[in-house]
This record gives sequence, C-alpha cells and structure tokens, in this order.
Amino acid sequence: MRIHTLFFIALFLATPAMACEVDRPVVFAGMDWQSNAFHTAVAQVILETGYGCETDVLPGTTIPLLQGVAQGDIDVVMEVWKDNVTDVWNRGLRRNQVIELGTNFPDAVQGWYVPRYMVEGEDAIAPGLLSVFDLPAHKALFTDPEEPNKGRFYNCIAGWNCEVINSAKLKAYGLDADYTNFRPGTGAALAAAIASSYIRKKPLVTYYWGPTWVLGKYDMVMLEEPPFDAAVFADLATNPTPTAATAYPVVEVAIGANRRFSEGAPRIVDFLRRYETDSALVSEALAYMEETGGQAEGAAQHFLETRVDIWSRWVDDVTASKVQAALSSTEK
Repeated sequence: MRIHTLFFIALFLATPAMACEVDRPVVFAGMDWQSNAFHTAVAQVILETGYGCETDVLPGTTIPLLQGVAQGDIDVVMEVWKDNVTDVWNRGLRRNQVIELGTNFPDAVQGWYVPRYMVEGEDAIAPGLLSVFDLPAHKALFTDPEEPNKGRFYNCIAGWNCEVINSAKLKAYGLDADYTNFRPGTGAALAAAIASSYIRKKPLVTYYWGPTWVLGKYDMVMLEEPPFDAAVFADLATNPTPTAATAYPVVEVAIGANRRFSEGAPRIVDFLRRYETDSALVSEALAYMEETGGQAEGAAQHFLETRVDIWSRWVDDVTASKVQAALSSTEK
C-alpha cells in the first residue's frame, strides 16, 4: 500500500541533499487493527512528503509481523503492545534484532464504562454511580429484558481473554447475583449496543477499551476499581472462584524497528523517536476515521492538516514545511 499522490509530490519537493536515507521502500508492519493503520498512514505521509522516501506496508497478524521485524523483512512497527507480545518481542530485543524507538502512546486503557450523561450534569440519573461497588444499588437502571430482576452488564466479545477476566470480576465483586453477564458475539455487536444506548440516552454499563473510535465518539466515564495488582489480575484468568479483583493495567504501546534498519537511517529514526500521541488523541482520530468511511489515509491527512501543533514537534522546520506544502497541494 502506498500513498501515491503524496509520494510523487514529495519527489518534486525533495532536494538531493534531503533525499531518503533508504534506497528502497521503508516497509511498515500492517497490523490488523485500526489504530495501527492510522499511525502507519501518518508516518507514511511524513516520510514520503518530508523525507523523500517510498513506503510500503506488509499486512498480517501480530506474531508473524513482529518476527518479520526481527528478521529484517519489515523495518518499522508503529504499535508494539509490550504487555501482550512479551515473548516474541523480548526475544528480538535479547538477540539485538529489534530496537524500541520510544512510546507511541502511554495510556492504552481497558475498563468498565457508563455514559457521562448518566453520572454528570443536571439530568444525571445516577450521580452516585462512581465505582463498580456502586453497581448493586443501581441495577434497576440497567434492567436486562430477559431477566428483569437483574441488570445487564455488556461484557467483552465471547472468546476473548477480556471476556474471561470480566466474568471473573463479576464474581469477585459479588455482582453475578445482580447482573447478567451478556457476551456479544462480535466487536461490531458490542459497538452497536453502545451506540444504540448512547443515541437514545439510555442507561448502559459495559466493558470497553481504548484507543478506539467508540471512546472517541461517545463520552464515557470509567468506573473506579481497586488499583491494578499484578498478582490479583493473574488470578482472575485462572481461578474459577476469585474473591478479589483489580483494575486492568494501563498499557504502554511502543514504536519498534529492525536494528540494522535503524542504524542506517538516523534521520528517520530521530523522527520516529519523537513521534508521540496519547489514547484520547488516537480515539478522536479513529472516530473521524469511522465517520468518514474507515480509511486510515483520510484520517491521517485530516490529523496532519488539523493538528500541526502535535506532529510538527516530531520533525525539523524544513521537513514540516515540506509536509505542509504537500498537504496544501492535495487540497487544490
């Protein structure tokens, strides 16, 4: 995948002194989720228009792509979820095959949410609903149509690890007597349930994670839980009768690269080391992406056009001017 129009503009704008350090396309890992696609598209535009590089994306799933980075078939990965891929990534670090260039966003989150309109403002119907321990007193607000004496908790997607964790939390918090454990079959079904409730301003308590377009589009409040405890959290995944639970950990998501590539491309590496966002900003970009047809390239261009204050810090002034000139040309 290449952003052809911007690339040819880059060839016109680039001077020999500012030619790309790499004499072939810079290859990105095409992880199969939206936020990675967005970050990859942003980095592509900047490298093509600001640095005179060609870029390409190799699509696939996490483990094979991270192995590709270690082997040198892929140059850059914009999202390394270190808590989720510890074995394959740490092996690459130990073997000196890969390098971490910095933190893309430090605050990937998971938790239990309610819409803000439920708990804040003059029309709030549950201003006292602040934590998971307040849920029993408010179960009547979340009535399950199939079991009217209980509230409905929207769990993670059936079969995902988060569904197992949330089911254990319901038991540990003593909520299984008051709430049904509703497991959507797909991510689209869960997002649709949230959207339906939110648009009609209905009560809803649900698990979700970020950055995602859902948290970017809908104003949700995470319910408080006991602070993250690694031992307690590990027990939730294996103990059928847990007596304690804890919040999900906040996950740091890094940018990684093949070490040999990084040694031969110091200007590109410097840009990627400065590349930094946060979960809220990415969720906002993904909401735009969802509303405009789901194309990462369009979301990247919108971000670059509207958030110069953010991305211009990642590059020098000359490079920033080239990127802005290319963006202006595509608007005409």
